[in-house]
Amino acid sequence: MNINHHPDETTLISYAAGTLDEAFAVIVSCHLQICETCRETVRTAELIGGTHLEQSEEVPLSQGSFGRLLEKISVEPSTEINNQQSVGELTLKTKKPKHEWSELPLALQSYLKTNIEDIKWKRLAPGVSHHPITLSENANSSLRLLRIAKGKQMPEHGHNGHELTLILQGAYQDKFGTFAKGDIADLDTDVEHQPKVISEEDCICLSATEAPTKFKSLLGRILQPIVGI
Repeated sequence: MNINHHPDETTLISYAAGTLDEAFAVIVSCHLQICETCRETVRTAELIGGTHLEQSEEVPLSQGSFGRLLEKISVEPSTEINNQQSVGELTLKTKKPKHEWSELPLALQSYLKTNIEDIKWKRLAPGVSHHPITLSENANSSLRLLRIAKGKQMPEHGHNGHELTLILQGAYQDKFGTFAKGDIADLDTDVEHQPKVISEEDCICLSATEAPTKFKSLLGRILQPIVGI
């Protein structure tokens, strides 16, 4: 797969540090599954962070903190290796995805409760539909699948916050270039664009946002409270 657009380096560093909000972390995880270049960037950031921790002053853990950590990351003290990844004296159980869809990244499979072909899309506008994805109660961001029909051009818009979009199927084009399967559009509040689907199939994207989209046209602003993006 030829990937031409990647997350910004600051996004990858935030992912390595564990400071990305849930929706954004899901998208970066999906991208990392297929992008060795970004995996190497994250590995380097984690190495630098680990070195910094080793040089930091030790702080005693509160009672029971280790047990709570094991519960959160599904780790069991064990030396047995059976379809598992061994890390030191602990064994990380690799959770099997709910579905065996080779075309979908594993990080996304764990969030969907149905086969992608059976998703009930909610119509936003002619040729545009979406499927909101439920996140944890503590998430401060939103995650959704977007489906844009062949030849459809979105209204020109900007962003009131960080937006991260991963292309899962098809392709679109805007002033920043062509975005196809595996590419990521990492956009901030300074960006305005008008994507147009150029593929022979519908374009399906996974999009994370921390604030509603900022439409330029009057019609877009009127419809925004109705469509909910």
